[in-house]
Amino acid sequence: MTATLADAMAAFTPTLPLAVAFSGGADSTALLLACAEKWPGQVHAIHIHHGVQAAGDDFERHCQAVCVRLGLPLVVKRVDARHASGQSPEDAARRARYKAFEAVALVEYAQVAIKSIALAQHADDQVETLLLALSRGAGLPGMSAMPASWRRAGLTYHRPLLGVAASDIRRWLVGRGVAWIEDPTNVDEQFTRNRIRARLLPALDATFPQFRDTFVRSAAHAAQAQAVLLDVAAQDLAHIGDPPAITQLQALSRPRQANVLRHWLNTAFQAVPSTAQLAELLDQIAVCTTRGHQIRIKVGTGLCERRGAVLHWYNPAVLL
Repeated sequence: MTATLADAMAAFTPTLPLAVAFSGGADSTALLLACAEKWPGQVHAIHIHHGVQAAGDDFERHCQAVCVRLGLPLVVKRVDARHASGQSPEDAARRARYKAFEAVALVEYAQVAIKSIALAQHADDQVETLLLALSRGAGLPGMSAMPASWRRAGLTYHRPLLGVAASDIRRWLVGRGVAWIEDPTNVDEQFTRNRIRARLLPALDATFPQFRDTFVRSAAHAAQAQAVLLDVAAQDLAHIGDPPAITQLQALSRPRQANVLRHWLNTAFQAVPSTAQLAELLDQIAVCTTRGHQIRIKVGTGLCERRGAVLHWYNPAVLL
């Protein structure tokens, strides 16, 4: 059974003072209000103005009015969230938000040493993320969906409402007579996530009423399994060396080779191989039994190649 907002907040114990990402929508409004009630004088609001829709100025004014009414400090950060060619709008906006959070914590709030930031994604968002990952053929990292907490650039991020249904959050706000704003892009079905929300979630609700609980639980199982794989990958990488020795790689099973190579490429270079790229690399490693055998394969945005007894990865564009 999904948690209530009260239960979620009771279990939420971040390092204070805390900043809440505040869009003005229902979810972030509930999170901001609940945090302000639990930790008076210890909560700050951050509003990110993405600059990509005309309603952005209205959102900002609404957030300012709410924070004045609640007596909460608010920082508005304007970012350029336009996406580059080949980049998804969601990814561009997410990257811009993280840069803004880091800038706010390091500059505007330096005097109060913000170390924790709370985001308002909930159980419905977690289900949407899992369904998106499944539709793309994702592995365990994708099926793990969104983590409840993680660290990035010296900040700890939290999603305390991941176990709370969207409908429960709205009922909580209505019961308190608190208003929020609706982002018009949330009903634009040109975005896959919005189509999932509008078409699939109602069907799942009708067919499997407990789907939020079971899907969130499946994501948690996937995250736990992925954590084990990361531990194994770290141990294997320590054994085979960095850069990886080809003969040491060959002593591992193919699944462990794939696991440790993904880990090495991601942690050392932020390179993510496609399924086809990784399969080709593994095939080449398997037949690399002579000194003259060359390996040079595109992996992510760069090239993975054999240099003597080891593998190397580099991005040719960076070397120009």
